[in-house]
Formats: sequence, structure tokens, C-alpha cells
Amino acid sequence: MYIQLIKIRPDATVPTYAHDIDAGADLYAYEDVMIYPGERHAIRTGIAIDIPPGYAGLIHPRSGLAAGKGLTVLNAPGTVDPGFQGEIKVIIYNSDPYIPVEINKGDRIAQIVLQKFEHMTFDVIDEFTSNSERGSGGFGSTGS
Repeated sequence: MYIQLIKIRPDATVPTYAHDIDAGADLYAYEDVMIYPGERHAIRTGIAIDIPPGYAGLIHPRSGLAAGKGLTVLNAPGTVDPGFQGEIKVIIYNSDPYIPVEINKGDRIAQIVLQKFEHMTFDVIDEFTSNSERGSGGFGSTGS
């Protein structure tokens, strides 16, 4: 699927796939940022994309940054809605209690996955017409 992309900053890096069969395309930082322990920063990418109706861009953390440096996407997954045409920013959080992490312009900071979705129509009822085995159990109700 072709997605229109505008480089808001002429030298911004276009998202890339590491492998032809990957689900997520890497997003790149457009700025140098130092993220101190317990802090977050909305990092600019320098790009805007035009996501078609019926799709959303989901921004996921990169596993290497999470495992190696304790960085994650704070609102994972972040959502880029169809119709939003502004600059994509990625909210990165440093979960390491001691070590600040430097992000440099051109570093891979997250991945974006294009996902098809459908709108829900909510039908307010008094009780469900079907019973599930799980019922209302949640948050660890099936074991650790």
C-alpha cells in the first residue's frame, strides 16, 4: 500500500523496513535529545504521513532500545489517526533509574505499523445475550 509522506524537514529520514516481511517500519529521530532517568520527551521525526480512512498508524517501541537502554514508547502503542497530517512525534520514556540516554538525529526510535480497523456501534443493553467461560474475570483471574 502506498502512503503519502511529506518531509516537513528536508533532511528527515523516511521510515524504512529492516526486512521485506517486517510489520513495522522504523521511525527516525529528527533531533538530538538527552532523556534523563524517569523523564519523557516527544521526539520529532520531521515527517508527516497521510493515512487513509479505515487504517491507523500504531507506534510501537523498538525491542532493542527497551532491552538495551530502558527506553519505551510511553503511550504504547501511540496512534496516528487517519486524517492527521501533522508531524509525527514519538513520546519516549527512559525507565532506567540511573542512566541518561542520548538520542541522536537519525537514530531509530520506534516502529510504525499500519493496521486496518473498523468502527464499533455500541448497543446499550442490560445484560449480554451470550455467556463466556471467562465472564467478568480479569487482571490475573486466570493465574499468574
